[in-house]
Amino acid sequence: MFSHRIWGKLWPGVLSVIVPGLVLAPTAAWNVTTSLQPAQTGVPEDSANLTVVRVFSSAEDVRALHPLLNETLDIVAGTAAPTTRVDALKAPSAVATDSRHRVFVADPGAKTVHVFDFIHSKYNRLDAGSDRLNAPIALSVDAHDNLYVIDTSSRTVLVYDSAGRFRRYLGKLRGGESNFENPVSITVDRGTGRIYVCDRAAQMILVMDERGKLIRKLGNRDGGEGPGEFRLPSQIIVAGRELFVLDSGHLRIQILDTEGHFRRAIRLGYADRHAGLAVGKQGNIYVSDPGLNQIQVFGPDGQTLHRFDLATVKGANFSSPSAIWMDASGGLSVVDSRNNRVGMFQIKLGKELRAH
Repeated sequence: MFSHRIWGKLWPGVLSVIVPGLVLAPTAAWNVTTSLQPAQTGVPEDSANLTVVRVFSSAEDVRALHPLLNETLDIVAGTAAPTTRVDALKAPSAVATDSRHRVFVADPGAKTVHVFDFIHSKYNRLDAGSDRLNAPIALSVDAHDNLYVIDTSSRTVLVYDSAGRFRRYLGKLRGGESNFENPVSITVDRGTGRIYVCDRAAQMILVMDERGKLIRKLGNRDGGEGPGEFRLPSQIIVAGRELFVLDSGHLRIQILDTEGHFRRAIRLGYADRHAGLAVGKQGNIYVSDPGLNQIQVFGPDGQTLHRFDLATVKGANFSSPSAIWMDASGGLSVVDSRNNRVGMFQIKLGKELRAH
């Protein structure tokens, strides 16, 4: 799907060779990570690894656990007609989990959000039978298990409560217009309830309150290379009191505080709209690379900790990791966009690889 080669990049008068996985020294006059440390080599095999918890692609992967149990899922109101039911992943684009360990998968190919409940061996689709969801591409969950879904066809955010009932739109204006141009990623600050939407076309992050009222915009329409400016941003995550932005057009991650003030940046060797972004409990940053079939791990300050090659993970057989999600317990969910699957992994980083 993607080709990876050494990239030659002209950077304010200096020709830098960018190699995927390296954190490059800055030439800009603002706070950018300067470490040139590559992924660790010669590390004992058991000091850093991913362990497969499960890999799934359809309702059959849930039903197979307890085939006699009721297939319906209690968070979804209504049942789709048998002729319209879609219970297999067609083109998964995002994954999220809630406090009940339910797994939500946005699937624009199937025009639905799949809901997998492995604890109760149940499967269903969010808002089944409705025509509200046409092209769901991104998800987030707040502290009350409310689910926020970006639907690219309407360019709005749909909000569902923890019982799966549709509550409201965010960004929808009178006459069917939208506040957003091309929303591609969403995250919710679980402490304040503020909602952050990444608008790729506008090259900005829009910050809203819980009711969808616009509070501020971060970045500017013309893009820019300075701190707090973005070019084709593609992923955002709030972790702690920080906002992480995958500024893919500039091959970097920008870290801001939740008010939008720039703190630091991490240079990347590769990033585009297919790359995924997640942040763990210890502040480690995870970036997926679909082309190299890898997930790279950075420390909070940008030091390279490890690079996981999913081709070597026993039982995974992944070939194109895109969207990723870190749950509250530290489990990592990964969308395999080429094979239309989702994998759930347990992460282990040895002491010598953890950020201090």
